[in-house]
Amino acid sequence: MDDAASVTPCEDGPLLLRGNFTLLTQDGEVIDPGRRTVALCRCGRSAIKPFCDGTHKVVGFQAPSAPTSRRPIEPA
Repeated sequence: MDDAASVTPCEDGPLLLRGNFTLLTQDGEVIDPGRRTVALCRCGRSAIKPFCDGTHKVVGFQAPSAPTSRRPIEPA
């Protein structure tokens, strides 16, 4: 079984984080996810950030699952 972390952006919804990962605050403190798969808020309106609470559905959040354009190439 592959234990590497993966992130899946859901269309019009959260980021699904699966696998072996550590969530940290910007100050480096560990956030206990409570499970191996979590949904992270992408709309910014969740009452339980950084986790998703489904508010994206109520507020009509829209975002694609895949990138809409290529990232610029950074100079070496």
